[in-house]
Amino acid sequence: MMEGSDDDGMTGFSFEQNKASLGRAIQYWLDKSTIHIVPRWIVFLFLLFLFSLRVYVLDGFFIVAYGLGIFLLNNFIAFLSPLDAPEDSGPTLPKTGEEAKEYRPFARRLPEFKFWLACARGTLTSIIMTFFSMFDIPVFWPILLIYFCALFFMTMKRQILHMYKHKYVPISFGKTKYKSAGHEGGRYGGGMAGASGRGRSD
Repeated sequence: MMEGSDDDGMTGFSFEQNKASLGRAIQYWLDKSTIHIVPRWIVFLFLLFLFSLRVYVLDGFFIVAYGLGIFLLNNFIAFLSPLDAPEDSGPTLPKTGEEAKEYRPFARRLPEFKFWLACARGTLTSIIMTFFSMFDIPVFWPILLIYFCALFFMTMKRQILHMYKHKYVPISFGKTKYKSAGHEGGRYGGGMAGASGRGRSD
């Protein structure tokens, strides 16, 4: 009896250890892929192509495709939305002079990496679901397609109106750089340029 219990305990410990090792390996490669934006999205498009191919070949699992579409749309809206949603009363004034001068890039509610990771996981889960007939619920797919297109149009319209109302763009171009920054021209310009100009005139 005792030997059997010890064997069960060792088996359970080994399973947990292997699970933890696998989790660390996956997290390691995810961390390594953070800077490789284009290859990551190519992988996502490849997964999406595989799922679409499965749906086309099997001529089923349309409810799974509809669910995946809604999931991707929700994540896309979160990707376009700011982290701190502006209030209906409008943008607040800066409290200090430093806040007024400080450059603040667009902070997303859902960062790009988490957006990609959620989309990739959702698509991979949908591919796995196509191997189980219990998820192949018979539906009239044109109705789902029309409903999804209408939902996509209304959601994007609301998001664009929100962007226009609060005057933000979900793209950060970096700090504005001026061509003549640091150089002051003119007869009475400051700095060394102005001093040398006055010296020559005297």
